Amino acid sequence: MKKIAEKVIIIMGASSGIGEATTTLLAEHGAKLIIAARREERLKALKESIPEAAIDYLKADVRKIEDVQKVADFALEKYGRIDVLYNNAGVMPTGALSENRREEWQQMLDINIMGVLNGISAVLPTMIKQKSGHIISTDSVAGHVVYPDSAVYCGTKFAVRTIMEGLRQEQRLNNIKSTIISPGAVATELYHTISDKKVALALHEDQKENGLTSEDIAQAVLFAIDTPDRMSVSNMIIRPTSQSV
Repeated sequence: MKKIAEKVIIIMGASSGIGEATTTLLAEHGAKLIIAARREERLKALKESIPEAAIDYLKADVRKIEDVQKVADFALEKYGRIDVLYNNAGVMPTGALSENRREEWQQMLDINIMGVLNGISAVLPTMIKQKSGHIISTDSVAGHVVYPDSAVYCGTKFAVRTIMEGLRQEQRLNNIKSTIISPGAVATELYHTISDKKVALALHEDQKENGLTSEDIAQAVLFAIDTPDRMSVSNMIIRPTSQSV
């Protein structure tokens, strides 16, 4: 079993929220990190805030397989292996199906589902060759329950849960772990992806008052990564204690 400090870890969607908190926590444990997101200036600032850490960053859009592949190729070229991929990029527009927000639906499909698949596609050949690896994806409580005005978002998160379980079954004999982290309410910047700003602000205020922090979820990611080779945490649902759904 490799210690965290010996692991090469890619984090997609690292520029804020859970990805940023996870980068900071894993850096504190000495991990070799390759972080990626669309906002390169955020990644640069994050690296500069932890100057002693082993962090490289690349601008990448998870919707584009060529971007994600460049991140995987960089990690492999620099370190010769990829131990962990954390698929964390996601969006959460809301709205009733009757509102017919087709562009938002497509955005969710492209980022929440294809982004995860692009990550898997980019690293899986390397992990199969290594006969080891760990792929983690941020899912959601919405991947386990359905509620009004979020049918498409819930659908994308149910899809991620299904894809990751399929990955587990297909790659278990190659010693490749599959984990989904399913947060409940967390105070992050995800509310910015909701087009109805009144709804978005109300949700954010509630998350700040009653939700978890990004650091709480980062602790769960650390736990999953730091398990022995014989142990695979398939699914972690992490809710605020007071959350009803």
